[in-house]
Amino acid sequence: MKTTRLIVMSVVSLVVAGAIWAQQKDAANCKDHPAFTRMPEYTIYSCQEKQFEAYSFVVGKGKNESVEGQYWMIAYRPQPTLASKPSELQIQRNFENATKAQGGEVLWSEKGRSTLKLSREGAELWAELRTDFTSGYRLFIVQKAGMAQDIVADATALGSGLNATGHVAVYGITFDSGKAVIKPESAQAIAEIAKLLTDTPPLKLYVVGHTDNQGSVEGNLTLSQQRAEAVLQALVRDRGIAAGRLRAFGCGLFAPVASNDTDEGRGKNRRVELVKQ
Repeated sequence: MKTTRLIVMSVVSLVVAGAIWAQQKDAANCKDHPAFTRMPEYTIYSCQEKQFEAYSFVVGKGKNESVEGQYWMIAYRPQPTLASKPSELQIQRNFENATKAQGGEVLWSEKGRSTLKLSREGAELWAELRTDFTSGYRLFIVQKAGMAQDIVADATALGSGLNATGHVAVYGITFDSGKAVIKPESAQAIAEIAKLLTDTPPLKLYVVGHTDNQGSVEGNLTLSQQRAEAVLQALVRDRGIAAGRLRAFGCGLFAPVASNDTDEGRGKNRRVELVKQ
């Protein structure tokens, strides 16, 4: 009788434990990405989010593309109460069709893996779906964007670069794509150039604009010249630097410092440089 009672209690305990597990909520601080709903009766058991990260997406056989921007990883598994678990292919087709329904495209699809790309609220969104035999799946998502530049070279560092090599790149100066209007977040970098010139009265500089290789040669030469002139004018108009100490020059795409085959390389090539006269 005592043995029977223990068995019954053990069975009840297991049933209760199973019910509690089945009712578990998503992992703390985890939620779906706004671009995708989840498979029905699924739970998030793990997630990660970073303000800026790079992820390598498969876009063809033996071909990957690294995309940088805001990053999410969200991992899902089915609730144990789910009567019929979907197959890996069923999960893949659901996400692929949802992407197409939003005007996006499927860049790559193979067993257990899909690369998806879509535009959402004006932003380019990349996603990789990975499924497994247990019917669980993970999403790796990057909303493509440039990194917010938190650290800008100060006047001392700029001066050291000029003294060492005769030129120095200033990556804290940014523009909208295809335009020559300086973004407000460039103010700190402009101020440091002005400080360098103020602290070194004999110094004269060429302000040189550089671009990546996207677009025509003529267009890039014009754009780089306009950007260099915009920086010059900001120094003269807003910082009181004598115009005679500066000269703008557009170099276009002719002096890359990295490969134009990647987003990272093109970002490095789009720059303003200071060159000693």
